[in-house]
Amino acid sequence: MITGNFKGFLIFTTITIVHELGHICTALYYKWNIEKVILLPFGALTVFHEKINKPLKEEFLILIMGPLIQIFFTIIVVQLTHNQDFQMYSNLILFFNLLPIYPLDGSKLLNIILNKITSFKKSHLLTIYISFLTILFLCIKSNLNLILILILIFILIKVIEELKNHHNLFNLFLLERLNNDFNFKKRKTINNIKQMKRDYKHTIYQNKKYHTEKEILRKRFDFKRKI
Repeated sequence: MITGNFKGFLIFTTITIVHELGHICTALYYKWNIEKVILLPFGALTVFHEKINKPLKEEFLILIMGPLIQIFFTIIVVQLTHNQDFQMYSNLILFFNLLPIYPLDGSKLLNIILNKITSFKKSHLLTIYISFLTILFLCIKSNLNLILILILIFILIKVIEELKNHHNLFNLFLLERLNNDFNFKKRKTINNIKQMKRDYKHTIYQNKKYHTEKEILRKRFDFKRKI
């Protein structure tokens, strides 16, 4: 808008709204609680007020419907109007949003894949480290301009904040397991709570004995006894 490119701003905003509606409509279908939608320099971000331990399948479908609805909407608009600018903006938004950088959709997709492979704790840290590496790669390989520099600085701040929040997020993940009875069908035996995975119920083998998740987590969060 500052540069006077009102047409570009209108196209960008329209695509962004349609993209977020894809996330929102799917989230409403699964009865997720939507806290707010934040407008960002590179698009928008839908913030959910939900448990971390929601099914990965639901999170994946909510995530993927944003880009899919955007693609279908772009095809229809371009077919009806033959507006190549619309196609160009949509491609740029789609490409950038699927980069594996927090908080973009690409990082969320990466995190879902990692959670299928390894623990929650390791998945979160790997997503953050890959975000840092991708930002560094863009700085080295891209033809940086003022807009891209500002966007990368903004994203870098978000990634750093997420790294600082890692310990709190992991504790919240564990507290959810302690205070709720999730109906996970898959089971896994582990040696440490750091190995706990999403979508799994765990048996923890420690001191030559098998324990349930809640037994170990009660000891971890037994603040009275620690005092």
